[in-house]
Amino acid sequence: MDAILRAEGVDLFYGTQKAVDSADFSLKRGEVTAIMGSSGSGKSSLLYCLAGVLAPTNGTVCFDGTRFSALTDDDLSTLRRERFGFVFQYGELLPELTVEENAALPLRLAGQRKAPAHAAAGEVLGRLGMTELLQRRTSQLSGGQSQRVAVARALVHRPDVVFADEPTGALDSVNASAVLDEFLGLARDQGTAVVIVTHDAAVAEHADSRYAMTDGILK
Repeated sequence: MDAILRAEGVDLFYGTQKAVDSADFSLKRGEVTAIMGSSGSGKSSLLYCLAGVLAPTNGTVCFDGTRFSALTDDDLSTLRRERFGFVFQYGELLPELTVEENAALPLRLAGQRKAPAHAAAGEVLGRLGMTELLQRRTSQLSGGQSQRVAVARALVHRPDVVFADEPTGALDSVNASAVLDEFLGLARDQGTAVVIVTHDAAVAEHADSRYAMTDGILK
């Protein structure tokens, strides 16, 4: 199966500091891939290059046959909004919105009307065990509940790829295992590919393929 996301020779500098060193990476459609490494290894920097958030200093990143460097800023923003999803370590939910509103946000930003967007969000949240909490504010949620909302938001628009940066890093081991199983199960059901950055070998074990990163070098 052809790769939907590919990076070749990616370097990333912050000033004179080289965070990513000649990285080659490939992700197939529907595949779950883990990038393992300790804090400061460059794995999150690489993730943001793969997601089109950071432009590499050298090298190329291609999604579905198109180089990011060939896209305008507006086109790249549209790509991230419509075909990518993101899960961060601390959820990054909007506190002024309800659980349902947070999860529906990608659909609303894409112009979908409120009723169908909220219906889609409710369906995904239901699969994550959050049906009873749709109207709750995020400040009233536990860590595991918050991360389930973040997962729903990342998957509600059925993206091609979800980028997850230490998605269970802020959770205890029981919640981490449950949320990861639910996240990856739902992603696989949808055919969504996932790139997980993690320092945890137990998280990486859930992936179909794995990379290791040390001092900016990906192997």
